[in-house]
Amino acid sequence: MTQKQKRERMAQIVARLKEIYPEALCALEWDGEPWKLLIMGRLSAQCTDARVNLVCRELFQAYPTPQAVAEAPIEDLERYIRPCGLYRVKSQNTKDACALLVHEYGGVVPDTMEELLKFPGVGRKVANLLLGDLYQKGGVVADTHCMRICGRFGMYREGLKDPVQVEKKMTPLIAPEEISDFCHRIVQFGRDVCSARAPKCAECPLRDLCAHGTSEI
Repeated sequence: MTQKQKRERMAQIVARLKEIYPEALCALEWDGEPWKLLIMGRLSAQCTDARVNLVCRELFQAYPTPQAVAEAPIEDLERYIRPCGLYRVKSQNTKDACALLVHEYGGVVPDTMEELLKFPGVGRKVANLLLGDLYQKGGVVADTHCMRICGRFGMYREGLKDPVQVEKKMTPLIAPEEISDFCHRIVQFGRDVCSARAPKCAECPLRDLCAHGTSEI
């Protein structure tokens, strides 16, 4: 497909996903508090959103402000965060990120990629999530669902697992005002239909728009 054809195909996919999932909801339950999304986005690395939600309900009940997290004993944070995996690094990142947020930004999550990348453990994926959900100006959140499914759509070679490359390839193909909601919808679609090991191509509502799906017809 040419770049123009890819943009047209993605516009159709975006429109159909809107019909399937009218509400584009973030899977992380951050309760409208930006600092929580900052922490939860970091904890979600190599961990399910469902587990992060469970862990953070207890974590945020014990430490309800970023200052409280920053001042918490690292051993206590590790005890809460352990189920998320990589808990030592994630706990230290969480503590340090909250300290930076409180002392350098007055508790306000910044609104630029450059500033967000200063936070420990925050890469472009989490930064785009924050920019999109908080400020409606994020790029593509290249998580595992997005990388897998957009490859199957035919937007790049299947199996590409470089999030920076996926972001670079996909951002020009989707209208800027649609990117954030598309990324939330594609996560739900990945869970419901286009799973990693057993995609339900035979019953997929996007099959006619998918290079992988049409190759199997």
